[in-house]
Parts: sequence; C-alpha cells; structure tokens
Amino acid sequence: MIIRIDTLDHPGLAPYGRLTEAQLRNRLRPDEALVIVESPKVIKTALASGCRPVSLLCEEKHIAGDAAEIIVAHQDIPVFTGPRDLLASLTGYTLTRGVLCAMRRPAEKSVEDVCRGATRIGVLQEVSDSTNIGSIFRSAAALGLHALLLTRDCCDPLGRRAARVSMGSVFLIPWAWIDAPVPTLRSMGFTTAALALRPDCLNIDDPVLAGARRLALILGSEGWGLPDSTIDDADHVVCIPMAHGVDSLNVAATAAIAMWQLRPRN
Repeated sequence: MIIRIDTLDHPGLAPYGRLTEAQLRNRLRPDEALVIVESPKVIKTALASGCRPVSLLCEEKHIAGDAAEIIVAHQDIPVFTGPRDLLASLTGYTLTRGVLCAMRRPAEKSVEDVCRGATRIGVLQEVSDSTNIGSIFRSAAALGLHALLLTRDCCDPLGRRAARVSMGSVFLIPWAWIDAPVPTLRSMGFTTAALALRPDCLNIDDPVLAGARRLALILGSEGWGLPDSTIDDADHVVCIPMAHGVDSLNVAATAAIAMWQLRPRN
C-alpha cells in the first residue's frame, strides 16, 4: 500500500522521526516495541531472521528499485514515500540507500538460551558506541562466534546505527543481556578471558586459551577498558602484543583479532 506524503503529520511516520530510541524500545509494552532498520540489504537480513515489518519509508525512486522485492513480499504494510528532502527532514539524515523499515523488536533471549551448546562467545561490558557494537557483531558473525552477551550499560545492538554498521549481523548472532558476567559464565562451565593490559597477561596465541573447551572473551569500554573487578575475577588476563609503542587497539579491532585467533575450530 503506497502512501505518498507531502507533510510530516501522518501518525504512521512517528517511528521514523518523532519517537526516541527509548520510546521505540517501549519497555512497558514490549510486544509493541519497534526497531528501525536501514538499507535494503540489512532489511532483508532482518526479515529472513523472522522480524515482522510494520511499515516502510523510502524515496519514490526505490519503490520500483531497491525496495521492490521487499514491497512485493509484504504488500499488507504501508509504504510511505515522498520527496528526498522531506524524508530527510523527518529522519534527520539522508536515508542510506533510500529505504527504512519499522519492525517489531525481536523478543529478548536469556543467557542460558544463547549459550546453550556454545563453545566460543564474546562478552561486552560498558561498550557504549553504536559503531563499535555494530562492528563487533559483524566480526562475530563472520568469524563464527556462537553468541554475544552484553552488560546493560552497553548501547542497544538493535539501534538503527548499530544494526546498519553490523550489516544485519545483529539479527544473525544470538545475543542477550547479562548481569555479573564472570560468575554467571563460570557457573556455566566457561573459561573467562579478560582482554586487558596487565604485566602478567597471556598473549592471545597462548595454547591454554585455544585449548579451553568453552571460552568467553570479555572486552571493555572504549575509554578505560574493563573494570578492575572484572579483570581480577576472570580466569585469564589476555593481551594482543603491540609494536611501535602503541599500547592498545580500538575495542572493535581487538575483538576481531581475538575472535579470529580463538575462533571455533570445528
């Protein structure tokens, strides 16, 4: 159902410009929570994972172009379209590839659910940048990690920017929120490895890490890394050897290297 707009007053446009991320998440009514997914490729990945579309917003030229396959497959949802400048004034930015989709937010999973059968997982603590979150999810998917866990002070993986940077991997990798990562994972039989700078740390290629039956890689915030309490509680402290006086890498780069080195070998 194509709906051409020339003003921003239509109530169906609210998710795209007038609702905050917190309002979209709708913690009081989680069955009505939404995510905004950007670009045709990411939208198709989300749909293939089982997400339910509510509406589309796209530039008119994409109705018969990049969005055509999505529109044909979901003819029961409204498709809002209008001039590019009008749509940009609604969303606050020029649409990437000209297409956005409002979808029902997938139901949250438990730590037990996403870790069942997993042997290699990542844990993110206080990672607050959506670009880093998206990049880490993309690396996790590409390198075969089984799951990601996030402490509740991380940014939302299903936020628009994180989902787009991940190229839809946030809809592919099982993930869950976690409290008290180290004791929780130790009780589930995981060896915990905190990525941090300490004199007694193991190198990332130490055989003891690759030999762990179930391994959880724990990474910390962009600015100050992991809290001392997490590092102290972990089974191992792990670092990536550096050269030229560089002390560390961006958390997304660190995650990618660690995931590759310690990826599942089956």
